[in-house]
Amino acid sequence: MSKVDQQLEDTKATIEREVPNDISITEVTFEGPELVVYTRDPKTFAGNGDLVRRLASKLRKRITVRPDPEVLSRPSDARDQILSVIPEEASVTDLDFHEDTGEVVIEAEKPGMVIGRHGSTLREITKEVGWTPEVVRTPPIESATVSNVRSFLTQEREDRRDILERVGRQIHREEMSDDEWVRITTLGCCREVGRASFILSTPETRVLIDCGDKPGAEGEVPYLQVPEALGSGPSSLDAVVLTHAHLDHSALIPLLFKYGYDGPIYTTEPTRDLMGLLTLDYLDVASKEGRSPPYDSEMVREAIKHTIPIEYGDVTDISPDIKLTLHNAGHILGSSVAHFHIGDGLYNVAFSGDIHYDDTRLFNGAVNEFPRVETLVLESTYGGRNDYQTDQADSEQKLKEVIRETYEQDGKVLIPAFAVGRSQELMLVLEEAMRSGDIPEMPVHLDGMIWEATAIHTTYPEYLRDDLRDRIFHDDENPFLADQFNHIDGGEDERQEVADGEPAIILSTSGMVTGGPIMSWLEHVGPDPDSTLVFVGYQAQGTLGRRIQNGWDEIPLGNGSRGNTLKLEMGVETVDGFSGHADRQGLENFVKTMNPRPEKILCVHGDESSVQDLSSALYHDYNLRTFAPKNLETFRFV
Repeated sequence: MSKVDQQLEDTKATIEREVPNDISITEVTFEGPELVVYTRDPKTFAGNGDLVRRLASKLRKRITVRPDPEVLSRPSDARDQILSVIPEEASVTDLDFHEDTGEVVIEAEKPGMVIGRHGSTLREITKEVGWTPEVVRTPPIESATVSNVRSFLTQEREDRRDILERVGRQIHREEMSDDEWVRITTLGCCREVGRASFILSTPETRVLIDCGDKPGAEGEVPYLQVPEALGSGPSSLDAVVLTHAHLDHSALIPLLFKYGYDGPIYTTEPTRDLMGLLTLDYLDVASKEGRSPPYDSEMVREAIKHTIPIEYGDVTDISPDIKLTLHNAGHILGSSVAHFHIGDGLYNVAFSGDIHYDDTRLFNGAVNEFPRVETLVLESTYGGRNDYQTDQADSEQKLKEVIRETYEQDGKVLIPAFAVGRSQELMLVLEEAMRSGDIPEMPVHLDGMIWEATAIHTTYPEYLRDDLRDRIFHDDENPFLADQFNHIDGGEDERQEVADGEPAIILSTSGMVTGGPIMSWLEHVGPDPDSTLVFVGYQAQGTLGRRIQNGWDEIPLGNGSRGNTLKLEMGVETVDGFSGHADRQGLENFVKTMNPRPEKILCVHGDESSVQDLSSALYHDYNLRTFAPKNLETFRFV
């Protein structure tokens, strides 16, 4: 008998000793990091409210209790009973029964009312019908991405269960080595912005953190071919952790499955959905621009199927010697600081991903409280000595001034923006400014994936700032449903109509002017001296956005109808302060307020001068060992 099978036998015996005699346990198995317990007496189990909590505490595992399929009531009978338990105000929109696992997925506009105080309504449902309820939110704005992901995971439920069982056995396998060491290898984003990727390895485990592309630099990908990464075979990777969905962190995650990786991806639920949205668009843009996509859409589906979502603050076993906890990073929806607890108290590493330390209109600021962190891998996008962003209130004031001036000139305000994060932040600013009369009311046209990304934000309001979450719960106060927002469906006729029409604001991807609908808008609006192009986010070196910001007024248009170049006549403004990244002060504050502080910091994800400036400052100000690594360096700890 293998170690895992013996462990399951022992665990089943322990559970049988702990539960009352009138509860029978038919099977105990691992599904990913969770222990799943099947019982013939789900109603009795649910009636003992503290039983699962006691078992989880004793076994130190996350536990899910499911009914043995043989004792399930018929879905047609269970449906009416479930609806009678749930308050009508919860607005249930769908019930989906899965007889193989005994789960019923309840979709509702107000899932909190389905859950009840401390899960009381969920327990009541199981007591009534025996089925195990799982609750998801009905998106206030219909999202094709959320709908497609949920539908796909339902179709692939059997495959997914096999994946989870295999992953569970890997996590709980016997440790093979008595050695103790921890290494980090840098595969990208060192002394550069983009292609974020790292390997965290121990004698037992190898974890890949992020796998992105580099904006404006086709072909520059992480060094996945080295032995520390996929060079010794995809099966040598135990897990992938994705901090957030921006393409410079997520674009090449599906490529891993093309190479043969078949393991789990750990991330938050909104990051999973956004990864699907952004990587499919990544393939679409590559195809439209005549480039060969590095993988096909099937690999995106494989990535989604292998994703194990975890919530902020949940401590999760991902291998025999590593526990992972994700914390809010304040950067974009679902973005995380990834904390790894290695061994039995041996070592702790945190990867910041991209962070914003202060609260914004969208998010609470990044979490930096951990029980222990010996080494911090810290982003340095705005780590340069002069990278101090304008106060957000001042930034908003400047943006409103630009909008008012352009409106008075009868022009358009064109804002290149990331579909995820920056656009929603700007939507909140514009909605409030028009509601309060700070700027004239005018249409705000959303092009590219912005409307779909916004719909995903409203699906997961629990990941947003507290007061914004409360507004989204009330449809009449949901700022994203304001009348002035208009979704452009991508047609050139519609864009031309907007360009020829009244003053308006246009938010369009891509945020660094590296392709996508922003190129069409430049063609339509760029020759108009009464209009204004406003940069509100970081423009990486090598991107067209950076070149325009630096004064270029003759820009390439590829196969555009006006020829190969376009003379920009519109005004160009940069409004700092809307970045999803912490500025120099925010990065220093993130480190300064950590308690306890890390012993070592690796400054990454920034231009060469930025990482060196930040590394030097943290060393001098806080007496920390700091590094500004190059790509393909390996650091050994312990």
